[in-house]
Amino acid sequence: MGVFGGSGFYRFLDDSEEVSLDTPWGPPSAAIRIGSLGGTRVAFMPRHGDGHDLPPHRINYRANLWAMREVGVRRIVGPAACGSLRPEHAPGTFVVCDQFVDRTRGRADTFYHGPQTTHVAAADPYCPSLRAALVAAAEALGIPVVDGGTVVVISGPRFSTRAESGWFRAAGWDVVNMTQYPEAWLARELELCYANVSLVTDYDAGLDDDPSVEPVTAEAAYRVFADNLDRLRALLFRVLPKIGPQPDDICARALSSAIVL
Repeated sequence: MGVFGGSGFYRFLDDSEEVSLDTPWGPPSAAIRIGSLGGTRVAFMPRHGDGHDLPPHRINYRANLWAMREVGVRRIVGPAACGSLRPEHAPGTFVVCDQFVDRTRGRADTFYHGPQTTHVAAADPYCPSLRAALVAAAEALGIPVVDGGTVVVISGPRFSTRAESGWFRAAGWDVVNMTQYPEAWLARELELCYANVSLVTDYDAGLDDDPSVEPVTAEAAYRVFADNLDRLRALLFRVLPKIGPQPDDICARALSSAIVL
């Protein structure tokens, strides 16, 4: 199992060994920490680096996913802070997304540049069995959780304008984040299982029908994430030991019909 740490989530396992490696795509964000949790081998990496010195648009996503696979990871959970686009998804809610919309620009987002042409199917980009396990664990712990939702991914590092946030809501999307793409997608290209837990920290640029809701600030978002970090850890400690080996699912077979001969 692998876990990517997001904003404010830089440490996970107390008893672990560090593995530093390079990749064909350059260095990953940080060394991988490998330890054991309930008999399950777990690899952890903070996607923003150990000191949060990598903003979303500068993360080497390809190197991070490649490094996880190199140490034997086949299934990954990627928690991330997000802004809510829906009044009912209040700060503190966990959204286990099943779709993403890419609104980033200029990010290296594929391992396949030829000469062999490869088109990996993207209809259902998140692992269904990992998603189900995360939702069940959250419900068992009494954590407010939403089963399914669309995350729209923006480049950052700036937050959305009111016009952009209104556009995202009008499109029917649920949360907004800066790191899910291409992280989630690159996992699928490597035939790894991947699921996201979006921890709602704010209401993005505010809510049209409630002028009292202030637009997000970094300070406020990090404070809410920190306040919910113990619940996120509890969720991971509960679910990771229960997740078995990678099954023969859509993730593991992503390349079976993708290569153009």
